[in-house]
Amino acid sequence: MNRQAQGVLLLLFGGAVLRASLTDLYLRYVKEGLRPFLITAGLLLVVAAIMTLWYELRPTAGEHDGHGHHEPRVGWLLILPVLGLLLVAPPALGSYAASQSGTALNAPRQSDYPPLPDADPAPVSVLDYAARALFDRGASIGDRRVQLTGFLTTGEDGRPILARMVLSCCAADGRPVKLGLTGEVPVGLPDDTWVEVIGRYSDRIGRDPVNDAEIPYLQVESWRRIPAPKQQYD
Repeated sequence: MNRQAQGVLLLLFGGAVLRASLTDLYLRYVKEGLRPFLITAGLLLVVAAIMTLWYELRPTAGEHDGHGHHEPRVGWLLILPVLGLLLVAPPALGSYAASQSGTALNAPRQSDYPPLPDADPAPVSVLDYAARALFDRGASIGDRRVQLTGFLTTGEDGRPILARMVLSCCAADGRPVKLGLTGEVPVGLPDDTWVEVIGRYSDRIGRDPVNDAEIPYLQVESWRRIPAPKQQYD
């Protein structure tokens, strides 16, 4: 690849990084706190691209390289993936990723859980409810109603499972937390549909067929379909 192609590639890639980090698009790939680093990286790539193109296209550069060898034009094909990133952004991890990975619930370092929020129902994350239901056996939940948000994926028995992807750093290390549903289970909805469910603790425990880990259940009292949230990861 010649320097002109390198400069164009850097410019497009830097632009793609900036486009993602200056909108909510970056939340599909990394945690929210990494936004300043993405913006900095994108700016550095754009500056490097401009300097490369300026050096290559200035008159003295043309005289100096006039008799140099020419790189194969096939190198320009490397621009296509970057154009794809600019024009078609991959979606956030969803039901397919959840079905391929075992539930990622790990025992907490502390055994005491803080009280639930005072609201009725109490809004909790899928991760928080799953940890309380599995490792605290619901003691910190009691008979309280809870409200959770997640996407649906189909379980091994064909019944829907409520899931949410959890990131340590970025989408590459994303793992699902899964909840079995009983009671007024959402029906007739395709995978990756986002729902808000209200229910109570259930002592029922299932098994994840992927890694044989325990999956807690939620006794659903009501549910409603919602748009995908801005922050789709826990």
